[in-house]
Amino acid sequence: MTNLPKPPSFRVDGKRALVTGASRGIGLGGAVALAEAGAEVVMAARNEEEIGHAAEMLRAQGWKAKGISLDVGDHDQMVSTVRQYGPFDVLFNNAGTNDPTPYIEVTEENFDKITDLNLKAAFFVAQEVAKGMIKAGKGGSIIHTSSQMGHVGGIDRSVYCGSKFGIEGVTKASSIELAQHQIRVNTICPTFIRTPMTQSTFDNPERVAWLEEKIKLGRVGEIEDIMGAVVFLASEASSLVTGTSLLIDGGWTAD
Repeated sequence: MTNLPKPPSFRVDGKRALVTGASRGIGLGGAVALAEAGAEVVMAARNEEEIGHAAEMLRAQGWKAKGISLDVGDHDQMVSTVRQYGPFDVLFNNAGTNDPTPYIEVTEENFDKITDLNLKAAFFVAQEVAKGMIKAGKGGSIIHTSSQMGHVGGIDRSVYCGSKFGIEGVTKASSIELAQHQIRVNTICPTFIRTPMTQSTFDNPERVAWLEEKIKLGRVGEIEDIMGAVVFLASEASSLVTGTSLLIDGGWTAD
């Protein structure tokens, strides 16, 4: 008689998760999803008042959450903070930015602003969290917020695309090295999600028409659309998933 396979759990009870850029948008959505699924969440963002309020809202739901002020671009502060609050079982490495600019108008300042946060800071946050995971000997899951623009090009997004293509490469390479420690590394790649950071795009009728043409499902993304993906990649349900990307793009990259 064949035994039925046992479905894996999508819960993350007892796990400790660090979420960067957690005061609003995708980061806040990821923090809520992880906390609701049972994780103790450390929420990090630069604005102390905003992150404190965000964490308070999660605690009001009966979830475990702590808000901390952290500039992930300040390397020494980041290392000290991760060591202070770690080790973590999960990292949702979400802090990021964009400054849409036509290619021929990009300045060194534009370039550094985007790549310093989206690629350099993301690299070293993940590295420091991974060190803690290795020392604890429990394995873990690192989830980078990439983008569909880490797989295709986009108007006024040459630097942003470069930073996200970069984090895709870091994900693949680091997943190979960290696999021996049972640390999985993956990305989520959203399409345009309605957040404060993307509002300038939604205010431009030409850009909205472009979005509606490219997104096959016919709508832009909402915060809720990324939450299940974060929990999946953090949980044992994705225990054999590493070095890859989960596209949440409504079919944008299908053609």
